[in-house]
Amino acid sequence: MISFYSSRGEMENRIMEQQLDLFTDCTSCQWWWSNQFRLLLSSLAYILRETIRRLALQGTELAQAYVSTLRLKLIKIGAVILRNTRRIRFLLASSCPYQKLYFQAAARLTSG
Repeated sequence: MISFYSSRGEMENRIMEQQLDLFTDCTSCQWWWSNQFRLLLSSLAYILRETIRRLALQGTELAQAYVSTLRLKLIKIGAVILRNTRRIRFLLASSCPYQKLYFQAAARLTSG
């Protein structure tokens, strides 16, 4: 009984996380299909970030982080992107505190 309630609470936390951090409740369009498409994009973004958290951040300090924390610490960072015919390079500032974790997560996703 207690494990069922615990699972329910965790599910409600994930729904609240999606509403607050990915703006699922922002359905301000006039047409139903537009709002439905916004909800679909928000859900896809949540699934993508959950997959990154589950696969690339397993065993790290951000393994249990909320979506908003992942956005602030790994996604919303400044970088210079250099592209040539053979490769794409990301140059992060040397003062980026999560630079090592960022490249570790990227390596886990590409080796996969």
